Order: sequence, then C-alpha cells, then structure tokens
Amino acid sequence: MRVERLGYEDRLHAADLVVRPGETVGLVGPNGSGKSTLLRCVYGTLAPTTGRALLDGEDLQAIGPRARARRVATVPQENTAEFELTVRELVALGRSPHKRFWEGDTARDRALADRALARVGLAGLAGRPFPDLSGGERQRALVARALVQDPALLVLDEPTNHLDIRYQLETLALVRDVGTTNLLALHDLTLAAAHCDRLYVLKEGRVVAEGPPADVLTPALLHAVYGVEAEVIPHPRTGTPLVVYLPRPRLERDLSVM
Repeated sequence: MRVERLGYEDRLHAADLVVRPGETVGLVGPNGSGKSTLLRCVYGTLAPTTGRALLDGEDLQAIGPRARARRVATVPQENTAEFELTVRELVALGRSPHKRFWEGDTARDRALADRALARVGLAGLAGRPFPDLSGGERQRALVARALVQDPALLVLDEPTNHLDIRYQLETLALVRDVGTTNLLALHDLTLAAAHCDRLYVLKEGRVVAEGPPADVLTPALLHAVYGVEAEVIPHPRTGTPLVVYLPRPRLERDLSVM
C-alpha cells in the first residue's frame, strides 16, 4: 500500500507512507497528531481533500465500498454500537463483502467464524449476545470479524484499547502472524517497537520521522514530539527498544498544576 500526499482539512497534511506486502507498519504520535484521520482516509470513512491511498496501484477512493471491503478490513478505535447479534453472527458478517446481499451464512462461513473466534480466545462466547461482552471482549470480536473478511490489508486503530496485557500481546502477535499487510495506530511505543517492522511518527498532522523502531525511537525525537524525557534501551532478550520515561523534577510538576 502507498499513501501519496494525503491530506484532510486541517488535520492531516501531505502525508506520504509505504506499507510493503506482508509488512506491519505502525503509526505513533500524540493525541490529535492525525493517526486516526490518516487511517480513516485509507479505509474509506473519510474522503481525503488531497492526495490518494493506493493498494496494488489502485486508488481506494475510486472503487466502491463493497470492492474496497473485499481488500481492506478495519478494526476501528471506538465501537459503541449495540448489535443485536450473537458474537458468532457478528464475526460472520466479515464474509458479507464476498457474498451476494441475499445470501445467508454457509457452513463454511460459520466454520471460518468459529476458527477466528478461537484464535482471539472467544470460542466459549460464540453464542453470547455481542452487547453483553466487556470492552476487551468486544475488541477481540471485532478483530475476529476483520480476520474472517480475508483482507489483503488490515487496518487497526488502537487495537489494544481495553485489553489486558495478555491480550494486548496476543492480539498484536496474531496480527503479525495472519499473513496480511498491516497498518495500525498505537499509543504504547514499546509495544509498537516490538510488533512493527517500521514506524511513522506523526505530529500536528505531519509525518516527522520514519524507519525501523530502533532508528526512530530516540530520546531526542520523544522530547521533540511528545515533550517528555525518556531513555531508550534494548530489550534484554529481543533487542527491541524499551522506552523508559523519566519523571519531571518535582518543582516542574508543582508549577504545572498551579
């Protein structure tokens, strides 16, 4: 996937990025930096005011929603809809772009839904109403629905929201293992470094850095983008960057709340 000079009103400015086949690329940056806006322009809920998003050379805005849904699956940041469906029925909706609108679920659709639910740890909740799930369980169900869609590109906006640490790690590992090309926004920089091949750093709607996590996540960049002091050290086993935030001096903290 390639994003060329993508812009949206005053929230995103001429963003360029590339996600190579099979790669997992992370978007990081402070709140309001443009991460979600960029993702929404990619998966189609926003129409960019400038630029374009290309998948295999084809402009995603130029194809219809159904055709786009066959190739791009999305896990949005927030989901408050109270679907009157069981968890299995919700997950099976991921097959909708691949069927005619009047076709019901087939045995294969149900099998694919059950397999996806098992992969995200929800097999035992397949018959439960979706509104009855906790926030973390809902998030995992939405990941399962995206997997059932069988996309070429998987777009995830804060997929670890509401998840405890076990499921944060398992969800990000699963995303890497399914074989899709992945573009995701994350707040946790250490998780992003451990699970992404490359990172794009956004600040005030602009891409300010790009590269492998070890090259991008430096104390100088974290200070410039986030306004924090931090040390970045290699993980003792994996070697991926660990971001350790340093406390501000007490006097500075006290003055900031006056």
